[in-house]
Amino acid sequence: MVSNTRLQKIEDRIFEELSTILLMEVSDPRLGDVSITKVRVDRELAFANIYVSSLAGSESADEIIAGLQHASGFLRSELARRMQLRYTPRLRFYWDPSPEHADRIDRLIASLHQEETNLEPEEDEDPLDE
Repeated sequence: MVSNTRLQKIEDRIFEELSTILLMEVSDPRLGDVSITKVRVDRELAFANIYVSSLAGSESADEIIAGLQHASGFLRSELARRMQLRYTPRLRFYWDPSPEHADRIDRLIASLHQEETNLEPEEDEDPLDE
């Protein structure tokens, strides 16, 4: 088992290295616009849960996860080469809907703001005059 500080450092390093590998070394077109959003490693360093999203949206989530699982052996071996850990965790990939939810909330707030500005009375009108 590792300390919380070391675990956080390992998660951060996996995040950085996998992001670089996906950007520079993976040629699978399914993974062209994939972003890693979060990495969580268990205390025994046996598994790394990698959360991803894409500009393509959740419509292509299954295809993206399949592409990542197909490339997981390569990704893990590259991580092992770059990180020099005694044991490199097995990679498990999950779709992260958070960016899509955040975008939806932003759009809702923008539409509410737009409605609010449309409902404001004209400057020369007195709202109390009826």
